[in-house]
Amino acid sequence: MRKLKMMTMLLVLLALVLPLSVFARDIEPIVSTDWLEKNLSNPKLILVDIRKPEEYKAGHISGAINVFYNSWAVKKGALDNQLPSDDDLKDLLSASGIQPDSLVVVAGLTETGPDRVNSTRVGWTLKYAGVENVGILDGGHNKWINREKRSVSTDVVRPKAKPYRGKFNKDVLATKDYVMAQLGKAIIVDTREPDFFMGKQKLPFVEKAGRIPGAVNLPTAQVFEKYPPGEHLEMCCNTYKDKSALANMASGVVGNDKSKEIIVYCDTGRVASGWWWILHEVLEYKNVRNFDGSMQEWAMDPKAPLQP
Repeated sequence: MRKLKMMTMLLVLLALVLPLSVFARDIEPIVSTDWLEKNLSNPKLILVDIRKPEEYKAGHISGAINVFYNSWAVKKGALDNQLPSDDDLKDLLSASGIQPDSLVVVAGLTETGPDRVNSTRVGWTLKYAGVENVGILDGGHNKWINREKRSVSTDVVRPKAKPYRGKFNKDVLATKDYVMAQLGKAIIVDTREPDFFMGKQKLPFVEKAGRIPGAVNLPTAQVFEKYPPGEHLEMCCNTYKDKSALANMASGVVGNDKSKEIIVYCDTGRVASGWWWILHEVLEYKNVRNFDGSMQEWAMDPKAPLQP
């Protein structure tokens, strides 16, 4: 009798837990244009077009709302591409009708390096805010509109505003002080190109060249397939490499221990969001943070050590 009761309790617990695990997989972290087209009528789907308003109005995927990238990553003092305040982010999500259980697909452009990471930067912000099911449209609008010639709409979609009640997940964020405290403990990943990692180059808004001591290099540009030489820029999809290729790249630099803490950074936290997305969402490393201030903030602080 006792065994029967225990078995019953286990079945009840599984019944409670399984729907949550299934729900968490309602959307892949990288979604294909085929998947999106088949799911456009899903009432829980919110498709977020992060292009400029004029680009959205010229033609967008049917049903998409327009919330421009700069709404999700703002300037704070001297720092670029920063998280909005929690209150401002709640207001943005509420105005967009996004809820913690929404299925959100982020669709941007893929022509340039910044274009390609804008989508993951918005995706990371949504995960920070507690939205569970977020996907990035593979190839973005360049693939949907320019290469595949799928249908578009010019009807402006007004989101249905609803107060956002999600619980923020601040474990995906690393502050400068947090990074300082984790030096020598966490795996610090510099996602910039090798010349920046080696201190041979720097961007004008970064005060000093160099890298965070002990950092390893895993450039975000490497997660994308190279488009055919000579192809017109607007036709370039720059889709993600397959999961096995991404796993090989990651494990070769950060190892296979998916419980080990990893902190990714770049110059402003935008480019680093590309590898954050791959490591945390696609490859399921459990403890990955993005240093939002990144090298722009680090190099300003005379107490922050730099490795040339």
